[in-house]
Amino acid sequence: MLSSTARKSYEADKRIEGFSPYTLKAYGIQAKLLISYFKDPMIDTLNTERLKEYLITQGKDLKPSI
Repeated sequence: MLSSTARKSYEADKRIEGFSPYTLKAYGIQAKLLISYFKDPMIDTLNTERLKEYLITQGKDLKPSI
């Protein structure tokens, strides 16, 4: 299953569970960024190492908190 398809299914489940529209929007933005970075991969190819790569790349310009 493509990650974009999984995202839609996940969003539908969370909508049924009563998550707020703002939470769903925030989750959707983050999911779209991840999907875009990996160019909509099959969901079973997103392992821990690939997710770490994404987080490191996306966080490289963040300043540490004090």
